[in-house]
Amino acid sequence: MALRWINRRPSRPLSVFLALIPFVLVITAYTLASDARRAVNPADKLLPAPAQIAATADRLLTEPDRRSGRILFWVDTAASLQRIAMGVVIAAALALGFGLLIGLAPTAQAALAPFVATLSLVPPLALLPILFIVFGLGEVSKVALIAIGITPFLIRDLAARTAELPREQIVKAQTLGASSFVVGLRVALPQIMPRLIGAVRLALGPAWLFLIASEAIASENGLGYRIFLVRRFLAMDVILVYVIWITLLAFLLDLLLRQLSRRLYPWAEAGL
Repeated sequence: MALRWINRRPSRPLSVFLALIPFVLVITAYTLASDARRAVNPADKLLPAPAQIAATADRLLTEPDRRSGRILFWVDTAASLQRIAMGVVIAAALALGFGLLIGLAPTAQAALAPFVATLSLVPPLALLPILFIVFGLGEVSKVALIAIGITPFLIRDLAARTAELPREQIVKAQTLGASSFVVGLRVALPQIMPRLIGAVRLALGPAWLFLIASEAIASENGLGYRIFLVRRFLAMDVILVYVIWITLLAFLLDLLLRQLSRRLYPWAEAGL
């Protein structure tokens, strides 16, 4: 009997080849479209040629700004990474505490779970004007938007994972004299840490969205600020360089978290 497609697993080389196909197709389609537009209008700015994008990237990454003497590309990168790191760390810390509390304590679940579920339905970008009014246009409002945007999702995910822990483990720990705090610290916490890393990985996409939106509206530096600054000049080559760089940064952060999870919690990989 022929092996069904659903049961076939590609080899490692074939997996790499299959993964590259969509990227090659997209690059090829873009190159053909760019060539077609520039054949009609050599001064076309909408789809710059790949060679022009590469030249722009080299300029942005190496040439300092004439006024400040700094390379703005790296200044923007550092500012954005600092904001997203602070927002994600704050969100992860809050989610860990409240997720454990809601998942372990029925009283806390009854009191907080409906509130967190309601918060998760509020569009975070709708709160941005309020954050600017309350915290001003500085760093606090940008970090707060990221934290507010992803914290409810993280709390709900961790609370659900905590509630799924085998009840026998908790009963055994209590039988041995463990307090509620010790149960949370020694029984639940080690088992939900891999889930926290996995949830943060999923939340990085929305976190970048909130970061770019806040930087675009009110900022003096950052990747999102630079993209919206140059759009008025139709500098698509610059915009595409920044978009590609943001995508690469997001990929590297995801890879870093995945490797961290594998190193610290190899036993959990099969369940992720």
